[in-house]
Amino acid sequence: MSGPVEDDARFMAAAIRLCRRNLGRTATNPSVACLIVKDGVVVGSAVTAPGGRPHAETQALAVAGDAARGATAYVTLEPCSHHGKTPPCADALIAAGVSRVVVSVTDPDERVAGRGLGMLRDAGIVVETGVLEAQGRAALAAYLTRQTKKRPYVTLKLAVSADGMLGRLGAGQVAITGPVSRGQVHVLRAETDAILVGIGTALADDPELTCRLPGLEARSPVRIVLDPQLELPPGSKLARTAKNVPVIVVTSKGVGLPPSGLPAISPSRGEIGWQPDPRAPSSASPAGPTFDADGNAASSISPLEGEMAGRPEGGMDGTASDMRSARAQALEAAGVEILTCDPRRLDDLLMALATRGISSLLVEGGARTAQSFLDAGLVDRISLFEGAGTIGKEGVASPCVCGRVPDGYSLRRTAHYGADRLYEYERDD
Repeated sequence: MSGPVEDDARFMAAAIRLCRRNLGRTATNPSVACLIVKDGVVVGSAVTAPGGRPHAETQALAVAGDAARGATAYVTLEPCSHHGKTPPCADALIAAGVSRVVVSVTDPDERVAGRGLGMLRDAGIVVETGVLEAQGRAALAAYLTRQTKKRPYVTLKLAVSADGMLGRLGAGQVAITGPVSRGQVHVLRAETDAILVGIGTALADDPELTCRLPGLEARSPVRIVLDPQLELPPGSKLARTAKNVPVIVVTSKGVGLPPSGLPAISPSRGEIGWQPDPRAPSSASPAGPTFDADGNAASSISPLEGEMAGRPEGGMDGTASDMRSARAQALEAAGVEILTCDPRRLDDLLMALATRGISSLLVEGGARTAQSFLDAGLVDRISLFEGAGTIGKEGVASPCVCGRVPDGYSLRRTAHYGADRLYEYERDD
């Protein structure tokens, strides 16, 4: 018969696998798993429900029923000890009469942080902690990052050709990896709270950024576009689907938007990192330009991020301002949320996203956006998918290629997906 240490590792490994099932679906709460085990048999198991409630422990105890008395509970994260919208899970375990609780990771939330373990011990329950802690921390990385760094856990996903290119200039979407790799990217999207691209990628590729794996469509992440000059067309796929899957456009101050006077974040339009001048006169939004059948402004807008033809650097003429005001109205009418944020302060943006319960962010492109996150030191994991083909001298160089990533990252995992290879690097700290 196997001893308790071996059993603890075996059952905790099963709990960690189970907790991954609802990654990206539990809102502000972490995706936690709980197994109730008695005499070597799992008598109850559960994972945090979509939306964050009910918690795993209460669900697993309900499944176990009277069999929970005298059993061992395996929990991937310390049971909560505070009264929120639901009673503490530590109290539920005590009331159920479990004799032992095995925990992988202690909760850094200051409302818990060892208090849950203390409640269990005070009730005479044997408590073991740190079982498969490294694996538990990996599964809970998004939640732990939001708790300790006050920002989402950021994964930078890059699809790179064999000669180190992300795509071809002026060619729009270029298939670099095969269908198996692309399927894995959709799995990443399904496990992530939000996905982000730069406006260059949004204009060149017109992506949807949804999860399109059969059966997982409802797990599409919130979609975010860094769009300093508010260039996203109202006729884009992102805008046209914004009422089904949320879209947030992050734009710069001074692009012709009327001051909203709203606090840092709002349900429709917010400002991050600056406050509107209360002395500034308010005015009704101008009628602005007309839009074509696809929702694009009739006047030309440069597709290059930060560039506008005929505009002096640092200024904007009335026509451009009016155009952006009309574009903002059209985007908002389509269901797009507009946030105003200094594009140089990605840390401010990530902190604002964290206050909304976004714990994980997948950055998908393009090269400039990827480099800006790397330069800011805000990337926690690099998922580098390398295809077998080459692009050549007309390609857009990737900021990272296999074997050449910024200092402070180590290769943690490799995998084959058809003819492609995945290299996963993680921060050393």
